[in-house]
Amino acid sequence: MSNNSKTVIYTVRVEFGDCDPAGIVWFPNFFRWIDAASRHFFAECGVPRWEETAKTLGVIGTPLVNTQSRFVATASYGDTLSIATEVSEWRDKSFVQRYTVTRGDTLILECEEVRIFGGKREDGSLRALPIPQDIARLCGRQLA
Repeated sequence: MSNNSKTVIYTVRVEFGDCDPAGIVWFPNFFRWIDAASRHFFAECGVPRWEETAKTLGVIGTPLVNTQSRFVATASYGDTLSIATEVSEWRDKSFVQRYTVTRGDTLILECEEVRIFGGKREDGSLRALPIPQDIARLCGRQLA
């Protein structure tokens, strides 16, 4: 994780139903938990719910633009996973969120996502908004 952003930990307990017939976590569940960790990151930084930012900033959420992950080890039911989340890069209209999933000292998964702060056009379609500086500051961005 980089030093220019806050790091927030989101904890997940793996349940039996999260696993495939082999008893390991079915991979889409990692992405569900990572998505929850993304929102948890912003909440822990003090960013209001998206319903509120839609009214005040026009931000309806942080839609995913790109993702890549590297699975290192398996996890199974009964495991407690920690998902460390940070914003590793702020761009003009997007940002990179990095996740490290561990079970104790064991690395399970590394993931990087490019997200935008989404807003609506007059026709209702989605558009990328410039990074709201108030949100970036809450999340640890050091402005020049």
